[in-house]
Amino acid sequence: MARPQRLDERQRLMWKAYRDLYQELSTVLEDQLLRDAGLSGSEYAVLVELSHSPDGVLRARELGSELGWDRSRLSHLVRRMEKRRLVAREECEEDARGSMVRLTDAGRATVDGVAPEHSEAVRRYFFNALSNDELETFASVVDRLRDNLAQQGASGR
Repeated sequence: MARPQRLDERQRLMWKAYRDLYQELSTVLEDQLLRDAGLSGSEYAVLVELSHSPDGVLRARELGSELGWDRSRLSHLVRRMEKRRLVAREECEEDARGSMVRLTDAGRATVDGVAPEHSEAVRRYFFNALSNDELETFASVVDRLRDNLAQQGASGR
């Protein structure tokens, strides 16, 4: 079997540009969340998932799956968020081995308070830079890449 080849120069530069864009965008959005609400991007992701779930509660396993995180990462983050009273962990009534993560009133107030500013930052730094045609093309490319990952069994979910 032939050894895989390195990326050609065009591919290398495109991959680097994507990596750099992802890092820069993540940093700008994380800084905004920290400044506006004292939240990390990971904490905000948990609050958003819970805020969109029925009754603001999800099974920990389901929450981790939605976020693409392993059990350990989620557990450590939820523990820190419990100390800040943003979420509460509960036993699962259906399965004693499982646990539920519930959005508290303070967590709901936090996510509701910061979501408009965060949404505006996402629009300003991401969506507003693209035309409607570019957004449609980008959505198609993202869907194709995600499908490719799923077909290759590499999505980690």
